[in-house]
Amino acid sequence: MLMKDLSVELGSNKVLDEVNLAMMAGERLAIVGPSGSGKSTILRLLAGLLLPSEGSLQISGIEQNYLRLDQNSPPDVRLVFQNPALLASLTVRENVGFLLDKQKIFPEEVINKKVIHCLQRVGLYDVAEKFPNQLSGGMQKRVSFARALISNSNKETDSIPILLYDEPTAGLDPIACTRIEDLIIKTTDTAAGCSIVVSHVSSTIERTANRVILLYDGKFQWDGSIDQFKQSENSYVKQFRTGNLQGPMQPKDL
Repeated sequence: MLMKDLSVELGSNKVLDEVNLAMMAGERLAIVGPSGSGKSTILRLLAGLLLPSEGSLQISGIEQNYLRLDQNSPPDVRLVFQNPALLASLTVRENVGFLLDKQKIFPEEVINKKVIHCLQRVGLYDVAEKFPNQLSGGMQKRVSFARALISNSNKETDSIPILLYDEPTAGLDPIACTRIEDLIIKTTDTAAGCSIVVSHVSSTIERTANRVILLYDGKFQWDGSIDQFKQSENSYVKQFRTGNLQGPMQPKDL
């Protein structure tokens, strides 16, 4: 994945200002920064829900000039939202297999097999016929992971080039956070893919990423390894880590 001199303007607000980013297969990236700094905008760009105002975005070497819905063969990018966004009237099986049911490219028994396989990958074995309101918040989040993992491919083993996680552990208790963090690591296909996590939770940043970028004022202010992030004296990083109101990121933005 490659961003080159990429900018995004929403109305009169320049959310991203000529940013450059390259990611290699197997990387696990965390994007951090104050609320409203444009982190979720990056996820929307990669998911094909938004186009850059200037500059370029390439995924798997292909320039992204059209929104995902306007592409015949969009890149395989999966987005896990902060809110699980499960359909309350559908069972877990129906939620996870929703798109495959809608596409009608597989018989029902194949879809069921794929659903069960994805539920097992996220540690859920006997909830397929339950409804979302019968599950805890952490379990609902894991169902949303299973939904992101399901594939419309006929291959036995599917690679997932880019997995995007928007505040995946927000509002969860510490034990549920640990389970979700473990899943993020487990479900990243390190042989062929990469993951991007947007989070404010320290444990999620430190456990799921091997690289961190700090975004503020439309620009990437710092880029380094997770070990460097934990020790850096960079003023932006230090202020973010400590939550100090004194620093280059102004209190009105925090």
